[in-house]
Amino acid sequence: MRVKLSPVRRDDTLEVWKLGNILTVNGECFDFSRMADGDTLPRSAINSEWFTTDVGVVGGELVLTLILPNPINFSPEQAFPVDLVDVPDGLVAFPLPLPVPETQQEISPE
Repeated sequence: MRVKLSPVRRDDTLEVWKLGNILTVNGECFDFSRMADGDTLPRSAINSEWFTTDVGVVGGELVLTLILPNPINFSPEQAFPVDLVDVPDGLVAFPLPLPVPETQQEISPE
């Protein structure tokens, strides 16, 4: 599986679990296991804001693009992400943001 990432400045979170060609994106399951080499599922057929392009199988590999939400303290790895290749089953690891400065951690909303 190849996951391409499309960075967008957003404050929400993305959690993706992978099991074969089944992805659970923020709790919603998407089963691509029936797709064969050369198949394409149009973006319009996927009811999720997280997928940005068609999903296809190229050379036996599932290829898809997900929005990568970037927080205010986004890192260069989040701003310019590389493709995730040969993604193992389990929780998908995305690039992490920069640490929050201590001055921001100490401020609590009241």
